[in-house]
Amino acid sequence: MTSAFALTDLPHLDPLALAPLLLGQRVKSCVGDGEVVLRITEVEAYLGVGQDPGSHAYRGQTARNSTMFAPGGHLYVYRSYGIHWCGNVVAGAAGDAGGVLLRAGEVTTGQDLAWHRRASTGVIRRDVDLARGPGRLGAAMAFGPDLDGISLDGTGPVSLVVGSASPSRLIGRTTRTGVSGAGRTLRYRFFLKGEPTVSVHRPAKE
Repeated sequence: MTSAFALTDLPHLDPLALAPLLLGQRVKSCVGDGEVVLRITEVEAYLGVGQDPGSHAYRGQTARNSTMFAPGGHLYVYRSYGIHWCGNVVAGAAGDAGGVLLRAGEVTTGQDLAWHRRASTGVIRRDVDLARGPGRLGAAMAFGPDLDGISLDGTGPVSLVVGSASPSRLIGRTTRTGVSGAGRTLRYRFFLKGEPTVSVHRPAKE
């Protein structure tokens, strides 16, 4: 069975509820030089203050993570390792500080533009690698600090287009990639089974 959800549901869904629902949905980016549309194939959930040691919000609100404290339906963009810009869908009510990291996806519109953007950020040889991993995804979608905090309701340059949820039998679940410490055992990574665009899972070592 499949069900549909709407953007208005996002403030009422915690990250663990939202994460599997995002699989198969689309993100549309109309930034700068054109449009790129991505079908989401892999995500990771991150919880709020004091709940999830792997989350940016675990120790409370800062200038960097303030968008996580907005109502669900906003885009949280942060820089990873000082190199890559990564995008997250904020989940839950204002103050809950939850988010779902967009880890991988299939570029369905604007492949040539995505190739051009990715060529400036590293070696790429196949279409399936255009947005395979959160840094690659961010580059293909032209995520940057100016997009942090925007609404995904279609009024801004990046929007989330939602419809029927993927059947549960098609969804896999594991621990997150690269999250160490107390958060390494939490099974908060969700992905579409059999999708070549899903990134290689690298669980953190103890």
